[in-house]
Amino acid sequence: MEILKEHFNEFLYLLTVAQERSFTRAASKLGISQSALSHAIKVLEQKLQIRLLTRTTRSVAPTALGAQIIASLQPRLDELEQTLQSLVEQNDRPSGYIRLSVSEHAAHSVLWPKLKPFLKQYPQINVELFIDNQFVDIVQNGFDAGVRLGESVDKDMVAVRLSEDIRFAVVATAEYFEKHGMPTTPADLQHHQCINVRLPSANKLYQWEFIQDGRPMRVKVNGQLTFNQLPERIDATLSGFGVAYVPDDMVSQMVANGELIQVLKDYCPVFPGYYLYYPSRQRHPRAFALMIDALRLTK
Repeated sequence: MEILKEHFNEFLYLLTVAQERSFTRAASKLGISQSALSHAIKVLEQKLQIRLLTRTTRSVAPTALGAQIIASLQPRLDELEQTLQSLVEQNDRPSGYIRLSVSEHAAHSVLWPKLKPFLKQYPQINVELFIDNQFVDIVQNGFDAGVRLGESVDKDMVAVRLSEDIRFAVVATAEYFEKHGMPTTPADLQHHQCINVRLPSANKLYQWEFIQDGRPMRVKVNGQLTFNQLPERIDATLSGFGVAYVPDDMVSQMVANGELIQVLKDYCPVFPGYYLYYPSRQRHPRAFALMIDALRLTK
């Protein structure tokens, strides 16, 4: 116990480095210099007379003994954090910090519209939105929860539905279709200029998904442009660079007013809606529970 009392901060620093897998990110999160953080870990290693972290030029990872210490400390500190949070929240002023990993379209269409009134109601709850289309390990990367399409959520996660099902649309300008003709089947897209999107997790181009004769199919398309962000894809489509495959709600108004023409509607599948997911059913801080209730899809 004396070791823990004397080096409590150093143990917290160790947990943060292990979570971030980086001295640079951990130091930034802790609000101390990288050199001070490195020195604190060395002091702790010298006190315990064991090596806690393995360092390379590219990454940091716990040693076997370091991982054992972290596995022992983390649940106890989480329990203490929840107890302290509950005591703070007894004054009916929920507070806390919630970190979320969110896909681009989910942030724009679902999460942010629901979060705005929630955050105005609870000004002491702070939320960080990390908007990225790449799939990340929310536990390893220090997120409290993530938001993705239902089909992408791992089965071992707790999932809370946030939205109705999502339909995609194939669109281009009338001028483009006048010049190149309209595709009548998904396979026809292989002969069109299509605006691609790269999947960051797999580092490959996304193959457009359709349903034909009751069976799912994917079409590999080609074109002059590839983007990883949705607004640029829509702008390129409006500018006449080709055909895009985008969430229907992002272009429905443009289709309604004639800026874009929608094709292959009967072939476009419906995807499960967006879900908030997190790793366990253990009791969460009140701020997190309130956020779930605010975001949950209600019929």
